[in-house]
Amino acid sequence: MPITYTVYSESGGIHKTTWTANLAEAHARQGFDVLVIDLDHQAANLTYLFDVEKGRDDPDADNLVRHVLGRPGGDFEDLIRSTDEDIDILPSHDMLEEFTELLLQRERFEEKMGDDFNRYEQLYNVLWKENNVQEDYDVVIIDPNARAEIMLYNAIYATRTLVAPSKPAGKGNKSLDGLSDLLDSMSANLGIDVGVAAIILSGAGDTSTHRRYIEQMEDQYGIAAAIGKRESMMDEMWDAQGSAFKVVEEGWHNGERGTRRLRDREIESLEIILEIASYLVAEFDVELPEKPTLNIEDAEVIS
Repeated sequence: MPITYTVYSESGGIHKTTWTANLAEAHARQGFDVLVIDLDHQAANLTYLFDVEKGRDDPDADNLVRHVLGRPGGDFEDLIRSTDEDIDILPSHDMLEEFTELLLQRERFEEKMGDDFNRYEQLYNVLWKENNVQEDYDVVIIDPNARAEIMLYNAIYATRTLVAPSKPAGKGNKSLDGLSDLLDSMSANLGIDVGVAAIILSGAGDTSTHRRYIEQMEDQYGIAAAIGKRESMMDEMWDAQGSAFKVVEEGWHNGERGTRRLRDREIESLEIILEIASYLVAEFDVELPEKPTLNIEDAEVIS
């Protein structure tokens, strides 16, 4: 099996989707073949971020939901789009909004026909059993909707591993507690082993309050890395329609390429993202195909 994980947190505003994009790009720079799966039907999602929205609102277009329901409109491989950053993406579709209702309808039909049906393992079956995604990709990352519903459970069942972005605050601690309870429940009820591979802290400062929460989280869960406030860099990803690596290396600022001043703290942030990706690779006991690099050698850096 490839390196597989779902990026999820109960807290909002922790850059879940941008973390997914950045880790995917980091793995691509490590030499891995990477697939990201967008299970979020909201407008500001991974599909928009990587500029692969064509057909997402076409009700007749083939999409992942059709395959999960056993009613594909074409070959699975035709769903996948490639990006300029050497990442493949299985994009979102508006039908994801009806995922739970449609899956429950199929469950009722299968049960009436006397067939066994596990509502939580359908994405697992589509990826690993029916289409052998593990033969084409070294890393598969899922970015689900934030709501705790059947679609999220399908993502967790398929990957068995979570990466949890959080914030050094009481709300962040509470969300990690809730996530721990969710995983315990899934492990017990579904008979599978589910774990958290990494906790990532965003917006970490040097205040006494932040240090206290970071220490609490470290003691209870362990933290892969902490990164400071990088709203400008993360927010610019939506205008650049790409990862933070693209933003910094191509100098995106206010929606224009080549206008951003290169700052050492942002270079440090990219290096931390690469370190987190390496941490995850080590968690899966996999060797790095190559050492990742940044394309900033000739640029002037300011503090």
